Amino acid sequence: MTGERAELLHPLLNRYGLFMNRPIRTRRQATLASLAAELGVSRTTVSNAYNRPDQLSPELRRRVLETARRLGYPGPDPVARSLRTRKAGAVGLLLTENLSYAFRDPAAVGVLEGLALACEDAGVGLHLVPASPGREDLAAVHRAGVDGFVVYSVPDDDPHLAAVLQRPVPTVIVDQPQVDGIDRVGPDDDNATTTLASHLVDLGHRQVGVLCMRLARDRNDGFVSVERQEQAHYHVQRTRLAALARTFAKAGVDWQTVPVVERFEHTVDDGASAARQLLDTYPRVTALICTSDILALGALAEAGRRGLRVPADLTITGFDGISEATRAGLTTVHQPVLEKGRAAGKLLLGAGDRVSPKVITLPTELRIGTTSAPPRTAEERWFGP
Repeated sequence: MTGERAELLHPLLNRYGLFMNRPIRTRRQATLASLAAELGVSRTTVSNAYNRPDQLSPELRRRVLETARRLGYPGPDPVARSLRTRKAGAVGLLLTENLSYAFRDPAAVGVLEGLALACEDAGVGLHLVPASPGREDLAAVHRAGVDGFVVYSVPDDDPHLAAVLQRPVPTVIVDQPQVDGIDRVGPDDDNATTTLASHLVDLGHRQVGVLCMRLARDRNDGFVSVERQEQAHYHVQRTRLAALARTFAKAGVDWQTVPVVERFEHTVDDGASAARQLLDTYPRVTALICTSDILALGALAEAGRRGLRVPADLTITGFDGISEATRAGLTTVHQPVLEKGRAAGKLLLGAGDRVSPKVITLPTELRIGTTSAPPRTAEERWFGP
């Protein structure tokens, strides 16, 4: 480049910083202190405009916010604020499932909605801490910036639960497990299942099968021994199976002879495959007792595929009382899942300095639908395969 041409280009190149001898000056971001100085007010006044607006007149708050926008002040640093107040302003929800489960499973959705409503009422956020089965990501628990945890239905040997209980923050468990000294919210699973089982016994059912949700962290998709039932790490499933065993034993049924099929995943398709597995091996059962409505809906689908009339050929029952079960006319135990989440949130946010644990037992109701009836008799025509 000739000297003459360089001299001509220099102003243009210098404009874009290519030939500049000193660094480009950038505008420094406004801070709470610089904003307060600009307005001639204290830093507390600026902070109150964001965090405690009721402490300022509408006119003063408007002037603070307008000046902040003009100077490019982004608002108080949430990290600095949490360090100062020692409050994160959020509740953590631990569920040992994939994140999508919270938005896919109807019962989980109800609990999540109820918890969100409690958080809204308290003006705090909700932080989901998913812990996928088979993967121990304890760091997700340790780094969660929350003021407390709601733990939703985990096994008693789950390492993420242990990590939560190590944090010096309040904890509420929804459903399971039962931990001494920790607040808990859930239904009386033993009484609810006993009521359901008594309904089937009164109808005359003695040849029954059971479809249950996972019993432990290890994957099992098949028939379950009595030993595995009794040693289940999921307290809710263990309790429901024990209540069924006790009630049918009183009616003269040897529980050792009752087929129980477990599914690790909780979907309608898994309920259908579990029903298929059980009915292929035990085609003469007169009732399928499912420990959730999702599994029961799958069982209904499989019964239809096999040409079985429900309830004439096969009684099917569930547990939860989700809206899909109501539409299907399923005989089921209804529990208030939304209220369960709301109660857990209120219990956590109102823990304060309370030292003694609190247990909230929610009511349940047996809702008899169109899927349960007395078992077929030997004289009746058999429509099974």
